[in-house]
Amino acid sequence: MYKIISCLLLLGLGACAQGPSQSNLKKASMSEKKNTYYSTTNTEKLVLPDSTWKQILSPELYAIAREKGTERPFTSAFENSKEVGTFHCAACGNPLFKSTAKFESGCGWPSFFEPITKSSILYIPDHSHGMNRTEVQCGKCKAHLGHVFEDGPKPTGLRYCINGVILSLEK
Repeated sequence: MYKIISCLLLLGLGACAQGPSQSNLKKASMSEKKNTYYSTTNTEKLVLPDSTWKQILSPELYAIAREKGTERPFTSAFENSKEVGTFHCAACGNPLFKSTAKFESGCGWPSFFEPITKSSILYIPDHSHGMNRTEVQCGKCKAHLGHVFEDGPKPTGLRYCINGVILSLEK
């Protein structure tokens, strides 16, 4: 019940700002910009000035990762994906979630019940839009990923509701 209410609140309060369409998601992931900071193996913290992030990220990815945007629900190519692999931060390459932790939540965004490691995610109190939530950020570059809720499946009982734009999948 809480999951349905939280999703409806997000939709009703406009937290799901106009996001990229399905075709724009493909364009964003195939961006011509070269991100030389992207690495799936380097675990060092990545701190870059905003001007650099603007140069290396697509406009859609920048809006989510650096401006804490939210893609429209039910527009992510990863929402219903059953592909096997590791989901990484699309901004820096940090491993975030295994596909085995992905589940169908019905809320409109890719959902996971646990991150790969405790250090792959940062937890930040979020009191925006009149709600008390927990924002999740990339543990390497502090990109906005989405939010975590306590209405997920066993074994954790958590639902990491993640913007698909901020994810890249390594099969």
